Amino acid sequence: MVTFLVLILLLAIGAPIAFSILLAMVIYLVQSDYPLSLVATRIFSGLDSFAILAIPLFVLAGELMNESGITGRIIRFANALVGHMKAGLAQVNIWASVIFAGLSGSAVADTSALGRVFIPEMEKDGYPRDFAAALTAASSVIGPMIPPSIPVIIYALITTGTSVPGLFLAGIAPGVLLAIGLSLYVRFRAGHYAPQHARVSRREQLRALGKAWVPLFMPVFIVGSILTGIVTPTEAAALAAGYALLAGMFILRSLSFEQLPGIFIRAMRDSSVILIIIAVVAAANWLLSFARVPQSLSQLVLDQVSDPWVFLLLVNVILLVVGLFLEGIAAMLVLLPILHPIAMALGIDPTHFGIVVIFNLMIGLVTPPMGICLFVSNSIANVGMGAISRRIMPLFLVELLVLGLITFVPQTVTFLPRLFGY
Repeated sequence: MVTFLVLILLLAIGAPIAFSILLAMVIYLVQSDYPLSLVATRIFSGLDSFAILAIPLFVLAGELMNESGITGRIIRFANALVGHMKAGLAQVNIWASVIFAGLSGSAVADTSALGRVFIPEMEKDGYPRDFAAALTAASSVIGPMIPPSIPVIIYALITTGTSVPGLFLAGIAPGVLLAIGLSLYVRFRAGHYAPQHARVSRREQLRALGKAWVPLFMPVFIVGSILTGIVTPTEAAALAAGYALLAGMFILRSLSFEQLPGIFIRAMRDSSVILIIIAVVAAANWLLSFARVPQSLSQLVLDQVSDPWVFLLLVNVILLVVGLFLEGIAAMLVLLPILHPIAMALGIDPTHFGIVVIFNLMIGLVTPPMGICLFVSNSIANVGMGAISRRIMPLFLVELLVLGLITFVPQTVTFLPRLFGY
């Protein structure tokens, strides 16, 4: 009980999740007369996995592609496709996120890269600056859904046996559904902000496609190589990093050797944050399993809830509340060892459950008071968290509608994996 209270107190005062869990573990071990060396042993064991190498490699691939200056190519291509529609630039913002999702797999990277372009451009076109900032943050949720996706890799690592290719395929439909939902909202509720622009010619569309083929080919290359069995997800991450490096330096010629040290430093820094959390949570999960905590909690829930739909509704509520205060990956690492066994005991499809969990926690990135993407967007727009929070609420409701659809109509998630035999 003391251990749990210490953990809650540390999280409440804003202590880093990894150090909060680590201190709580140390207190538990001291009280239980276990050797403290167990902590170090289990932390290193938690990182002793070839699959984990995919995370820093995907982060590096995203950094390389971001630095290659492909954002402008993506925007021009999206503009050629949907820029002529009602609320055209707002729709370009959304569908640029769909394309950018295939490069970084990170909502924060999406918000940062696209926000620097779209927020000032949308303001010039007549949109309120706070609306532009909120829409950029809301559409960034698409990033972790469409492959490659760092949260998917982490989910598969935690829930041993869940197929990474299956989860990659399962995330495509929810990402596209969210883009369609947001597009419909801005078309009918934000079309009055800016004039409708003329449709670009077929020649200009083809020219935009010709300049965008490098970023467009990357997700096809990654997912295709995994689905055909040529490479494992970790090897695909290495191919993605190599592709991004070669494309930036020799095809686009927008990367120089002088930029590489900074890119590698940022990739190492961002990867280290994720890996430290994974290592500490792996140690905590081992300790919880040793104490049979997940098994006891699972049995307690199963004694009360026997309907899988009721359980899924309960999971949605829990994760949405947790997402208000905890970063998505951290929340996933803490909660999945408890929730996943219950879902399997109730006969829920593991791929379906994985996408529901990931979508839930990614919504948390754009919900106040702790939504990271809101902070990133506000750092660009500088309109205040209150203004962005008010603007994000209708977009948040759209995301809840999509969440309800993928939760209670599993076929929206599972049809692609089943089509390919996963």
